[in-house]
Amino acid sequence: MAQDTHSTPRKIQMSNVSFLLEIFTTFFRVGAFTFGGGLAMLPLFEREVIDNKGWVEKEDILDIYAISQSLPGVIAVNSSTFIGYRLAGVPGAIAAITGVMAPSLIVIVAIASVFTQFRENFYVAKALKGVRAAVAALIFLAAYRISKGSLKGVFGLTLAITAFLLTSLTNINVIYIILAGGLLGVIVSKVRAGGAR
Repeated sequence: MAQDTHSTPRKIQMSNVSFLLEIFTTFFRVGAFTFGGGLAMLPLFEREVIDNKGWVEKEDILDIYAISQSLPGVIAVNSSTFIGYRLAGVPGAIAAITGVMAPSLIVIVAIASVFTQFRENFYVAKALKGVRAAVAALIFLAAYRISKGSLKGVFGLTLAITAFLLTSLTNINVIYIILAGGLLGVIVSKVRAGGAR
């Protein structure tokens, strides 16, 4: 039986249930072994869905991140939904969302009742400080990887610096900056396409 190599890279032909279980366990690992959520999850996210599974091409992941960041909600959940849907439709999206959110839900429920008692503990406070530092490093790594793949040319670099300055120095809502960036991208591509004719 011929394998479809066009829809998703290395997509394995298997029963729906076992494939959905594989989607769930893959995203469960992403949720279970990353701290800080959001951008801090992206390095492990890439390792699982690109390097280990081959479900997404490296070029596609930047578009998925851009779309996910532009929508309401957490980038990791939005990206999981997008990839899960692409792999197996609505059931795949549900499996991916459930997988990526389950570890956090389990851990939060487990520690919520005792956290206030241990928060002031010296060792717990030091551990949390170390976790925060590690999360900052993961976010920096995610930003570096995304910028390396998307900041190509003077326009991309100028737009990124402008967006960073507007976000840092003004109270403009981030969604407006994202929408403006998308609109500028369309306008510049149209102008370049018109000039190339």
